[in-house]
Amino acid sequence: MAKLLVIDDDRTVLRLVEKAFVDSELQIFTASEPESGMALLRKEVPDVLLLDIMLPDSSGLELAKQVRQQDPKLPVIFITASDESDVAIEAMTLGAYEYLLKPLDMANVQDLVERALETRRQMQLPVVMQKNAVLPAEGDALVGRSPSMMEVYKQIGRVSAQNVAVMIRGESGTGKELIARAIYQHSSRKEKCYLAVNCAALSDTLLESELFGHEKGAFTGADRRHIGKFEQCHGGTIFLDEVGDMSPLTQAKVLRLLQEKKFERVGGTETIQVDVRVISATNQPLERMIKDNEFRLDLMHRLNAFEIHLPPLRERGEDFDLLVNHFLLLFNRQLDKKITGFSEEAVAISRAYSWPGNLRELQSVVRKSMLMATGPVILPEFLPRDLLAGGMKTGRDNTGRNGGDSFNLQEFVSLVISEGRTDLYAETLQEMERVLLTNVLEHHGGNQSRAAEQLGITRGSLRNKIRTLGISIGQVVSSRG
Repeated sequence: MAKLLVIDDDRTVLRLVEKAFVDSELQIFTASEPESGMALLRKEVPDVLLLDIMLPDSSGLELAKQVRQQDPKLPVIFITASDESDVAIEAMTLGAYEYLLKPLDMANVQDLVERALETRRQMQLPVVMQKNAVLPAEGDALVGRSPSMMEVYKQIGRVSAQNVAVMIRGESGTGKELIARAIYQHSSRKEKCYLAVNCAALSDTLLESELFGHEKGAFTGADRRHIGKFEQCHGGTIFLDEVGDMSPLTQAKVLRLLQEKKFERVGGTETIQVDVRVISATNQPLERMIKDNEFRLDLMHRLNAFEIHLPPLRERGEDFDLLVNHFLLLFNRQLDKKITGFSEEAVAISRAYSWPGNLRELQSVVRKSMLMATGPVILPEFLPRDLLAGGMKTGRDNTGRNGGDSFNLQEFVSLVISEGRTDLYAETLQEMERVLLTNVLEHHGGNQSRAAEQLGITRGSLRNKIRTLGISIGQVVSSRG
């Protein structure tokens, strides 16, 4: 169970935090003075620390130095009644995860603690590279013994200790985030900070602010200085996921940072020096985007000092049974089940499916099937209807090529009715939308800007639909060629 430690001499704050997390699974520990707080930190080893800057007979900033010596990876969220910029700068210099102003917005506190817990998990839980389906005692597993995955393991070993930028490429759901963490955990920076940013999840303005920070008044809603992830991660490693979705302005600032190791906050003039190792990932066809002036060639070269390609699940045939057994063991433990395996018919159906969502989709399918199962074996009737539809639901044939034109509306409706499902309207609209987007993207060779323009929607909206519907741009482009 995750643990949160709060050190604040204001007992009202302590009660508010306890109340905010009363329905969560977090264990809450509180202290009103530095000595008892440090004692709790050593005894309980919390996952997140909320620390007041103004403490009796001491300073939270001074206490933070002791905390760093005790646990350098602990996310520390400072609490302060002062909005002076010097306080924020000193807090971030000490490696603060974030700082909050009093009076506390408890919804913001909850959100920030949840994000800090995920950061702690990514830094602490090991990524174990294994060749069998035995669950590791703790952490996440990279499972596989196919030649392509063995090559990935070798590449991780080659590059981890080198202080160079790494780009991880592969379709959505292939496990790029796990590879990034494995590189970090085997690097010389493993005792320093590790932060992950999904470039596709934020608008252009918010992404720039998230990465580089902003000054008070830099834009509407910027009511105080914000320290960005690059500044927070000084000396550590930052993982930029979906790097192909960065705007031209953000691309230019990231390029400068990689070249000169310096940047300015949004709306600021002060030049900030940082030393950060960048690991990036994308499922986008960057070479095509470069030709279309959507991605900078010079940035591509800077990010791609070393490239790791993750194979899709359909190209890892000999790993399929190993992965299924791994997920069965994982969810047997989590769901308190005793499922022994798939029936021969269920295996045949699963192998015939193209798995456009790769490992993420396989994990979801195994979990759903186990929840539906009434015995120790997964039978075909327990599989999600995507698989039972023989790949028709994804608009792809069994080779993984997009088959938007092959979608038969009448057959799909008949199938849903025959199965007695009650969400026919929503499912049909979703299938029609998938076929529409796939065909338009294929027509434009995977160019999202042109496809969005023809569809009459924003590129951000198109990106969201692509992710929601499980459309792989790589497959769209390859089917056209």
